[in-house]
Amino acid sequence: MKEKIHPKYYDTTISCACGNTSKTRSTVQNIRVEICSACHPFFTGSGQDKLLDTAGRVDKFKRRFAKTEGKTVRKKTVKRKKAKKAKKVLKVKKAKKAEK
Repeated sequence: MKEKIHPKYYDTTISCACGNTSKTRSTVQNIRVEICSACHPFFTGSGQDKLLDTAGRVDKFKRRFAKTEGKTVRKKTVKRKKAKKAKKVLKVKKAKKAEK
């Protein structure tokens, strides 16, 4: 191996926000992570117990879902709005022609 081209390799500790720590080797010392395999719902199988929701998205979804009572609500798209507006314009033009 060539000298002085490889990064230094350290014994390091990976610390999670949940308090879990593990030791490994890396080119970076003392790694801190927000979530690990000990607290992630995919690995723990407890998706309902620990739900990661940093922006309140789950609560927002639950509120919207409760309003619709589980039914699918179809939002009006831009095409539908344009079509409605075009129909109104046609009615107005026809009404003006009928007056003349």
